[in-house]
Amino acid sequence: MSVKPETSRQEGLAELLSRPLLETIWKRRTHRVSRGASVPAGSMSYRSPHRPMPLTELEEAVLIALTGCSGLTMPDRPFEDPRDGEPIMAKPNLHMTGRTAGSTDNAHGTHFFMINDSGTYFLRTLPPAPGLPFDAATLVERARQAKVRVLPHRLDVMEGMRDFPAYLDSNRFLSNLPGTTIFLPVVDISHQYINALMYLLTQPDGARPTLVDDRNFYRPAGVRKWVKNGFLNPDLKLPLGILGPMRTQVEADLLVQNLMLTADAMGLGAWIHASLHPQIALGDPKFSRAYGRMLGFDFVVPRFRLADIPRWHVPLPKYTALRSHPIGLRAAGEHLIKAACPPNYSSMEEAVESVVRAKFGPDGIYSDQSTFARIYKGDHGRRYLAEAGEYDRPVIECVRDICVYLHETHGRFPAHTDAIHVPGIWLQTHHVESEYYERFFENGTTDAHARHDARWHA
Repeated sequence: MSVKPETSRQEGLAELLSRPLLETIWKRRTHRVSRGASVPAGSMSYRSPHRPMPLTELEEAVLIALTGCSGLTMPDRPFEDPRDGEPIMAKPNLHMTGRTAGSTDNAHGTHFFMINDSGTYFLRTLPPAPGLPFDAATLVERARQAKVRVLPHRLDVMEGMRDFPAYLDSNRFLSNLPGTTIFLPVVDISHQYINALMYLLTQPDGARPTLVDDRNFYRPAGVRKWVKNGFLNPDLKLPLGILGPMRTQVEADLLVQNLMLTADAMGLGAWIHASLHPQIALGDPKFSRAYGRMLGFDFVVPRFRLADIPRWHVPLPKYTALRSHPIGLRAAGEHLIKAACPPNYSSMEEAVESVVRAKFGPDGIYSDQSTFARIYKGDHGRRYLAEAGEYDRPVIECVRDICVYLHETHGRFPAHTDAIHVPGIWLQTHHVESEYYERFFENGTTDAHARHDARWHA
């Protein structure tokens, strides 16, 4: 007796929702070989008798849901210093919607691209759905709303160009093949970079560090005025290079791990590995002549200055492009990703104020009482907004001076990390070439893999 597709779908979803988390974690293994792929490996060579089998719209929709928002977060932090009762800043978040993985100050800097046989898609982060949106119709509809097609084909280099630097070693033979679905994370660092500097400078008197520029002979990073007036502690020096991407990139790593565990629990192959070279994939001008515009990100190439020779070891103007960095992505005139820096903003002053407005302006998250009424019971949301401290104006102005200094000195913002960070990994999901694993490996697949077709496909 044949199984109706809808019945089969619901069986797969029901099995996924009931699968024990610890069992998934314990049995999780990377399965690199997708349905239809062949493996040249000497005496263990394998040639698939199957055609590639792309993920269904529903299978992709489950994974798309795991990249998004899942409700509202809780500002469960103290408002006062327990030592003396003095108010402390208690509104660090850039967003109040919770995501399916932890995020530094709820920055939500991670954006995903999904790559499959039908094209390359930017995934919008949708507002949270009420409850658990794990029914087939809701998942598929929300996935359709999230997808923005940015390329009508699979993001990849031309045939014959898969050697380094495009792909790394053996990855080029199994990665991004027909039938596979790829999730590529990129992280907008810039907004949280500004926000994190502000959070850093909310420390008590004497504990606010003097930011110094380790790419400019450890000079004060635009903060001489703030050292002189006593706002910053001259004996507590903090090099900007040490701060790196302000930990914002951690969100992407956690999200990718969640995606891998979910794909494995569904009985799909799941493989986290080195992606197509990030600068090639985004369309960095250093590589675009050889590989094309690819995703077509906007890049900033700083103007060459003589001081770049000792600061950045750029010996001649022709090497200036080595310091290029991505600052945004546009599609059909819409900014899909917009870093907080020029030329997206007329100046760094405006970029900093945009971050402040998004938090505390008339339409900012901390001006939206209805959101906090849904987070808290009773009138505690109103109390939180009234009692919890915000950034003092000197904090904002000091950070503004640091950001202006960085852009004026180094020709880009941030200077010590990219505005848009690409972790350099992606997750490949696919239907597993079961016969390969059965032929060569003990415990090569789990029961979820063995029963995937029966549960998820008619």
